[in-house]
Amino acid sequence: MSKETLFYKDKPIFGLDVGYGSIKVMQITSNGHHHNVIGYGAANFDASCIKDGIITDIEPVAKAIQSLFKEKLTGDITTHRVVMSIPAAHVFNRTVKLPNLSTKELEEAINSEVERYVPIPNADLYTDYTKLRTAGSESEYLVVATPRKVVDRRVDLAKVLGLELVGIQTTIDASGRMFLQSDASTNPTALIDFGSTSSDLTIYDQGLIVTGTVPVGGDAFTDRIAQTLSVTKEEAHIIKTKYGLGVSKKQKQITDGLVPTLQMIIKEVKRTIRYYEERSGSEQKVLQIVTMGGGANMPGLSDYLTNTLRIPTRTCDPWQNLEFSRLQPPNNTEKTMYVTAAGLALTPAKALFSRGSA
Repeated sequence: MSKETLFYKDKPIFGLDVGYGSIKVMQITSNGHHHNVIGYGAANFDASCIKDGIITDIEPVAKAIQSLFKEKLTGDITTHRVVMSIPAAHVFNRTVKLPNLSTKELEEAINSEVERYVPIPNADLYTDYTKLRTAGSESEYLVVATPRKVVDRRVDLAKVLGLELVGIQTTIDASGRMFLQSDASTNPTALIDFGSTSSDLTIYDQGLIVTGTVPVGGDAFTDRIAQTLSVTKEEAHIIKTKYGLGVSKKQKQITDGLVPTLQMIIKEVKRTIRYYEERSGSEQKVLQIVTMGGGANMPGLSDYLTNTLRIPTRTCDPWQNLEFSRLQPPNNTEKTMYVTAAGLALTPAKALFSRGSA
């Protein structure tokens, strides 16, 4: 990123997805329903720089981002205004029903709810809420809380880089936006965002309703394949992305090796769906599962989830509504890892400033 673009006061934004050991950036220009990618890229850093979602060592992360801007971008990032991700695994959320209240009474009631279900003092949290629906004398709200240190260290990172941080969103919020860009269905949907070290789950029903996290991601798939086939992690990664659970000479061996890991995800998906269906009071059921994220590109994964959960499962293809013009697009195995960065880059202006106690 040049100094000219770094300090230029403009309206565009770019998305910066800071994961566990990896960074993805993307900038998109939009004209109505037409979206054009003008710059993107990815880089790695030492995963030990982040602990429990908190960036504990900013300098190496900042250097990795600066190196990405200088050497590894495809296209260009033309703005210093950034929307950054925070891991859904470190965000607490819950839907609550409350009587219709004044703004002050509502915020007091929200804070009381947070005290009840979040095992962290309110003083150490940023909280926010969104009204989902109103029925008679009651309204239902999605309440969100996250540790202040998770957010504050990202603010510090932006300052070190000379960036203007105009928004922070959870990884699943950003990924969910890409689902909406690519799916016209109004049916309740379970979204699974496979990251490198964890997988985020959410139920979408006219908005993100219920979320959860499983401490299992694409790296766990790679490790299990390496152990099962007695190969290196590099070889296991190639096997995962080329064959995965699909047809191959070692399909049964690979599948048997991955079952314990997959069952952790299956269990959480079932629990999340059950929680939603019991709480929603709606006759509608979750009718589809959509996967996304870097770990979703493993061949055979959607078929396995379909057969095990008995719910149709497919991989999100948000790129049908994104154009790359003259840029070389990411290859098929890399596309899924940019879903969060793309979702951040498409954050609408009205979502850039939080209303809650943050």
